Amino acid sequence: MSTESHLVELKKKHQTLETRLEAAQRSPSTDRLEINEMKKKKLRLKDQIQRLSH
Repeated sequence: MSTESHLVELKKKHQTLETRLEAAQRSPSTDRLEINEMKKKKLRLKDQIQRLSH
């Protein structure tokens, strides 16, 4: 997998996670721990994207 295609894939995952996170935050039944885990995963993806972009 080339760096560019890997970067595209990471961006897709980040966007998908962002959508899931927004939905989870609107739902009163979502566990706070689950939301925090999604936020951490989203930050890790963002860090990977930034590393590969530079």
